[in-house]
Amino acid sequence: MIRQLAVFLENKPGQLSALASCLGEAGVNIRALSVAETRDYGVVRFIPNDPLKAKEVLLKGGYAVIETEVLAVNVPDKPGGLASVINLLAEAGINIEYAYASIIRLEESAILILQVDNRERAEEIFREAGICMLSQEDIRTM
Repeated sequence: MIRQLAVFLENKPGQLSALASCLGEAGVNIRALSVAETRDYGVVRFIPNDPLKAKEVLLKGGYAVIETEVLAVNVPDKPGGLASVINLLAEAGINIEYAYASIIRLEESAILILQVDNRERAEEIFREAGICMLSQEDIRTM
């Protein structure tokens, strides 16, 4: 399980740039990123290498920050790799609320960030299937 931060931004030029600059100037590295938008605002979800520092920096910068625990799982980087992982959740009746990929690559695997409706059961299923899940320490050291 890893910690994700989410920030709501006004949907106008320069908002994402300002957020990224704020984090970069503080030495925070973004390891995964998702941006979803509506007409008036955007939701930026991201996995920082140092969630505590990132949250502190953003709060000082006037941003409203939501912290959530999510899963980061290894997905075989080959055709059908994604299906092999998420089919396990579907078969167990676990809903994927949202997902996005990370820039991190481990050998022949990509990293998928998942928010599901039953995280504990999803972790159990992945462990039983031998699917590697990353920890916050893994993210910090990559």
